[in-house]
Amino acid sequence: MSAERDVAALSAAEAQAELARLAAEIVAHDRAYYEQDAPVVSDADYDALRRRNAAIEARFPDLVRPDSPSHRVGAPAAGGFAKRRHLAPMLSLDNVFEPAEFTRFCSSVRRFLGLDEAAPLAFVGEPKIDGLSISLTYEHGRFIAGATRGDGLEGEDVTANLRTLAAVPQRLHGHAPALIEIRGEVFMAKADFLALNATQAAAGEKIFANPRNAAAGSLRQLDPSVTAARPLSLFAYAMGETSESVAATHGAFLDRLRGWGFAVNPLSRPLAGEAEAAAFQQEMAGRRAGLDYDIDGVVYKIDDLALQRRLGFAGRAPRWATAWKFPAEQAESVVEAIRIQVGRTGALTPVAILAPVNVGGVLVRHATLHNEDEIARKDVRVGDTVILQRAGDVIPQIVAVVADKRPAGTVPFAFPDHCPVCGSLALRPPGEVVRRCTGGLTCPAQAVERLIHFVSRAAFDIEGLGEKTIAEFHADGLIRGPADIFRLPQREAEIAAREGWGEVSARNLSLAIAARRRIPLARLLYALGIRRVGEATARLLARHYGSFSAWRAAMLAARVIGSEAREELGSISGIGPAIAEELAEVFAEPRNLATLDELAGLLDIEDAPAAAGTALAGKTVVFTGQLRSMTRQEAKARAEALGAKVTDSVSRKTDLVVLGEEAGSKARRAAELGVLTITEAEWQALAGA
Repeated sequence: MSAERDVAALSAAEAQAELARLAAEIVAHDRAYYEQDAPVVSDADYDALRRRNAAIEARFPDLVRPDSPSHRVGAPAAGGFAKRRHLAPMLSLDNVFEPAEFTRFCSSVRRFLGLDEAAPLAFVGEPKIDGLSISLTYEHGRFIAGATRGDGLEGEDVTANLRTLAAVPQRLHGHAPALIEIRGEVFMAKADFLALNATQAAAGEKIFANPRNAAAGSLRQLDPSVTAARPLSLFAYAMGETSESVAATHGAFLDRLRGWGFAVNPLSRPLAGEAEAAAFQQEMAGRRAGLDYDIDGVVYKIDDLALQRRLGFAGRAPRWATAWKFPAEQAESVVEAIRIQVGRTGALTPVAILAPVNVGGVLVRHATLHNEDEIARKDVRVGDTVILQRAGDVIPQIVAVVADKRPAGTVPFAFPDHCPVCGSLALRPPGEVVRRCTGGLTCPAQAVERLIHFVSRAAFDIEGLGEKTIAEFHADGLIRGPADIFRLPQREAEIAAREGWGEVSARNLSLAIAARRRIPLARLLYALGIRRVGEATARLLARHYGSFSAWRAAMLAARVIGSEAREELGSISGIGPAIAEELAEVFAEPRNLATLDELAGLLDIEDAPAAAGTALAGKTVVFTGQLRSMTRQEAKARAEALGAKVTDSVSRKTDLVVLGEEAGSKARRAAELGVLTITEAEWQALAGA
């Protein structure tokens, strides 16, 4: 056998055949070990195969195969991770925490689809792994790239590290689409986590707080060999972009994943309705502690993929799935102080400073108290013993005060009526629960918080500009406004001379800033930190106006109450008068306009992508009357998915009005303006519904 021959004696043809045999044999052993838990060779024999493969490749570097086992341990990366854009958005899930909320989720699905409240819904329930979400791209069955979730639109390119995971098939078994994105969760089993921490402690290295942090830290290593040495696992559970249909139901898709060579959570189960889902939730809660991996709830997905496509997405979450989280873990601690934080919109938020306590595997030192009404309702005082929980296992909050442990002499907390940072009056507008500083741009706290928001993950996402750095740069005059961030590379030498920096760190910051000068319009709008303009609203505005210049011109015109531009802004489906007023107020302030124009001169702002190849791309559509084939909500979602702008009123800028039954004033207005109208049947044909 050629495997027994000395590598030095192999011809090129023999080496090529040997490398093909070794690649297939090692993949088979990986599958037996990781997927079937049934290894067929000893560790020593397995290591010998890999060593032989490496030796042949060293002698014949031109014969290294794309699917070579050696790619599972790559060379150290030269710098930080590059960004990789997902072909289809990799969005997050909405959460529910109790049966009534799950029932409301089911009702919302039925309403969107126009189903009777008693209509059955079939689900697939999947334990929600507490790990790191990743996306794997395959072309013609071959793994070509992998990325973390990131902001849902782009993540960190960790392809080299993912190649080191035996749980990631380098080639899909059997027929596969020409292109498909597979989504999954990288995690670390509890036993592996404990063993890793023991090894880290013995070596005097950092130990991890929990298995999720260990998994994330292990995958995000600049040296892939470190990742290769860590015991990481993967469960696959979803797909992103695909060039062809692969299944009719989610359950069938999970079967395809297994056939392609992925591990799928064996506890995933088809469920006939809400009652079975509720029973499955109780079962998983009972089994949670005994599992070899951490779960923090169960994900419930509508099984029918055709219904999933109809339901689509709302903001950053699918309408066809939800995560039913387990009850939050609780603990007791003592309130050592109550401090007021001033946010980017001037909101005064009380925060409890606590005696450190472990809650659900995380050391908690702070907890939000929300607002002055919440403090008064719970009567939280300095010195109180309180019950904490991490809401959704993420945000620490105070549930209640332990009254019988209250020390004598405590007094109710007096909420300030002036900003603790700049001293400006803090007012509470009628009907609102939040008190706000009136200092505006003159308030240092607001300025710093706005800058922190500006560079945050969902905005400009500039690596190296964290909260501490922003605060220090602002205090020392390096940054006063957002535009100053993009002038920092001109002060690289000055930054390098700062304590804790150096030439390499300063250069990396300059490179990170340069990499973010090009930004999509939606991210810029979110980064501006306009009140009530979150990520979903920013995407809505970007899609409607298309370009920065068009948005700027429209907002300037919208300052005038009653103007056509103001009416158009307020009629955008999902905007409304409150957001329109906030935007108009921003553009009424000359300093804000100057900041925008300054940024526009420093940045390359990408226009919002339009849906190409559809008759509705870029068109402004209005629905009126009673639709019979689908709900109004579904019709609007379908139009937006095809690149249309949906508004709630008819104007000269309207391109198309869809007339349902009993269409009224909007139909008459369309006729007066000469706007094209079509019937519901014609709409169905146009939209492919």
